[in-house]
Amino acid sequence: QVQLVESGGGLVQAGDSLRLSCAASGRAFSTYSMAWFRQAPGKAREFVAAHSRSGGSTYYADSVKGRFNISRDNAKNQVYLQMNSLKLEDTAVYYCAARQGRTTGWGKDYDYWGQGTQVTVSS
Repeated sequence: QVQLVESGGGLVQAGDSLRLSCAASGRAFSTYSMAWFRQAPGKAREFVAAHSRSGGSTYYADSVKGRFNISRDNAKNQVYLQMNSLKLEDTAVYYCAARQGRTTGWGKDYDYWGQGTQVTVSS
């Protein structure tokens, strides 16, 4: 089992950058696929980015490709989401998620979730 705690959200202006962090507690962090999802008010939760357990494979939603970067530090039990060139439509609560299986972009596949961190992008 793993517990996830996100941090790093805040209020920024369009075009700014922000880095989210997700700290994981528990054993065998390196065996978990990690992902970021987000949910804007009135909208369904959507996939943002994912990082494989090993091999360094990363996956992105088309809406963030080229602007966001997901990384992980298994020694620190952390996963990060570097967000650049933020847009108004990136405003959402961002959630970190983990699963002990292959990496997917489907929220239903993930077993563990953080409480979320708010990202607000203003014009």
